[in-house]
Amino acid sequence: MLSYVARRCLYMIPTLFGISVVAFAIIQLPPGDFLTTLVARMENQGERMDQAQMAALRERYGLGDPMYQQYLKWIGNILFHGDFGQSFEYSKTVSSLVMDRLPMTILLAVTTLLAGWIIAFPIGLYSAVRQYSAGDYLATTIGFLGLAIPNFMIALVLMYLGYSVFGMSVGGLFSPEFEDAAWNLGKFLDLLGHLWVPIVVLGTAGTAGLIRILRANLLDELRKPYVVAARARGMSERRLVRKYPLRVALNPFVSTVGWVLPGLVSGEVIVSQVLSLPTTGPLLLGALRSQDMYLASSIILIVSVLTVIGTLLSDILLAWLDPRVRLGQR
Repeated sequence: MLSYVARRCLYMIPTLFGISVVAFAIIQLPPGDFLTTLVARMENQGERMDQAQMAALRERYGLGDPMYQQYLKWIGNILFHGDFGQSFEYSKTVSSLVMDRLPMTILLAVTTLLAGWIIAFPIGLYSAVRQYSAGDYLATTIGFLGLAIPNFMIALVLMYLGYSVFGMSVGGLFSPEFEDAAWNLGKFLDLLGHLWVPIVVLGTAGTAGLIRILRANLLDELRKPYVVAARARGMSERRLVRKYPLRVALNPFVSTVGWVLPGLVSGEVIVSQVLSLPTTGPLLLGALRSQDMYLASSIILIVSVLTVIGTLLSDILLAWLDPRVRLGQR
């Protein structure tokens, strides 16, 4: 097991290097740079920037250097100093901007993932062992609706119902009086009161997909000869399902960690905009619009690292759950 984990960790090094190169190169692809966007914005507001000021800013941020030099400076500062660079748009360090958003983003992602698992596991199990029952049809219908309805549409409906029926705003993670307050019991309870809305919105499609995955895989295992033979020997149905087919059917269920975690952290930008969530999604969208290359590249890199870490976690869970995975190369 330890050799398997060590081998997977070694694979992460070239993967992360390639991701960092691609992330930085993608930001450089659009024509112009941050100064071009800034000048265009100032001209729309009736202001102008002289050439000396533009040259000073270009020299300060190294925008006139070749792309490979900018990349080496950026990745070198990250590796040796933990410095992700300076945000042009906010005139602050990227580290401070990301750290303001990342804790709440990770909290929201983890709680949504755990809630999705807790809901999807019993429903998918019941739907498979009670195929074509009323509960199975109900779970299937809800699953299809969850996959078909866009998350931002659910967010808009909840916002409308919360305001028109209950007279409360469901946007954000805190009430206005707790937005800038220090952490205390009241602020924590206020967070819990607001947290369920983004969990429901962000977790609907993922939970529905997990239900469908577990149901389909468990149904496939229940029809295999070893299950029929165990049932013929008189093994109880509950023990039979729990001991053999359920463990095998959980493999795709567990492997979803690799793509669900980064999807929750970076994706759902529209939902974050609609619900006014203080996550990294809107921050990334603003950085891409203004061509704030260090901020955008750093967020993409962090999200990519989370993708690799999520994949590593899913591989470790799969190796622990199924010995065939960790023994496959022997």
